[in-house]
Amino acid sequence: MNRTRIQEPARDIPVLMETDIVVVGGGTTGPVAAIAAARRGKKVVLIERFGSLGGILTLGLNTKPSGALIGGIPLEIWNLARSAGGAGDDYMATTKTGGVRIASPTDPEIMKMLLTRLCVEAGVQILFETFVSAPYVEDGAVTGVIIESKSGRQFVGTKVLIDCSADADMAAKANAPFVMGSGGTEAKMQPVSMYFIMKNVDLKKLADWAKTCDDVPARAIPATEDGLAFGLWLTGFNGMLRSFQEETGVKLQRDNITLKTADGQMYVNATRVLGVDVFSPREFTAAILECYRQIEGVCRFLKERVPGFEEARLGQVSPILGVRETRHILGEYTLTGPDSRGETRFDDSIAADASALDIHDPKGGDVDFQSMPPYEIPYRCLLPQGIEQVLVAGRCISADHEAHARSRNMPACMATGQAAGVAAAIAVEEGVPVRRVPVAKVQAALRELGMPLRASEVRV
Repeated sequence: MNRTRIQEPARDIPVLMETDIVVVGGGTTGPVAAIAAARRGKKVVLIERFGSLGGILTLGLNTKPSGALIGGIPLEIWNLARSAGGAGDDYMATTKTGGVRIASPTDPEIMKMLLTRLCVEAGVQILFETFVSAPYVEDGAVTGVIIESKSGRQFVGTKVLIDCSADADMAAKANAPFVMGSGGTEAKMQPVSMYFIMKNVDLKKLADWAKTCDDVPARAIPATEDGLAFGLWLTGFNGMLRSFQEETGVKLQRDNITLKTADGQMYVNATRVLGVDVFSPREFTAAILECYRQIEGVCRFLKERVPGFEEARLGQVSPILGVRETRHILGEYTLTGPDSRGETRFDDSIAADASALDIHDPKGGDVDFQSMPPYEIPYRCLLPQGIEQVLVAGRCISADHEAHARSRNMPACMATGQAAGVAAAIAVEEGVPVRRVPVAKVQAALRELGMPLRASEVRV
């Protein structure tokens, strides 16, 4: 039987609840959006397909924001993590192009608990293990979402939808325009990868060796042994990787690897799969299998070639694939490469960002990680064209492929989530569409949260 389509019978869908604001996606961006909105007294529902919050930050074992957290709820979260022993001090990483200030990695398990507690304390209703199938659109505006869970198919009504799905799933399903990656018929996107943990690493031996190793040009090495728990960061190993592959026949896909510590454990970023259509279940699965293959090879490389890893073993593999780039919505404004280099000032700026430039070459070259001046993100980048009552936050905001190399990083994602939450709440308070929300009032509220809005206000 060669079926290409089937007919699904129409059915009535029960209403689970009505709310002010629905946030789709409980990764790095969604909880910040939900907390920001709920703290203004709004009824907020945060819907997450997994059983914990934090996404790539926690489940994905990424742990590190790739830049400084400069204010607002994101900085509050990191300071709370520090007070709970789940993060260290910021550090200055040395790279080929100068120093990059980076917020300390965080313990993923502590961060899961912290994000959940902050949401609950703010009054957010979390729906774990729940998948959002589609937005519900009436007269050109989203008025709810269709969800799927163990209870079946249900409806959650809302006044504003914040799409923090990372892939702009809700905006796209509401027929908002978007581009994939670099756009065009030959669209290029940064590759996918998967983090893992190595146990039993001798951190002091590794740090002492790295201090004098020319093959590790990008680094942050703490001055004290105590600082190694959260402050060791090493990127490079290019020559060693080439030699290893030539001598063993093991084929890896990264020109370099990154090692970093969190709570004394070693987190490894060393896999890469190019050209994956993450919306294809077959390609997505194949990418996971390829990452598993690469992880085995990288573990062998580390144990055989890098001092400090002699007694190490694989500790944990992320249960989720790390996806860097897919859809970029077409918003009221598209952030450009020059904008992201700090060359533009915006009257409607809702965040300044100091994330590093972090490009994983779509063609498979070396990683470009470097410091750049702070830049501003305008509110219009959160407003998708063609649909009402939707805000988009996170790595799928309206930004081109070049600007995405900064705006996809966690500090920017958390900042746009915070702005979306505040803007959605004010839109409900004022009884106006999110497209006509008084931006000056949003900016004032963000300043009250301690969030710099101008590049000139950032001190890194």
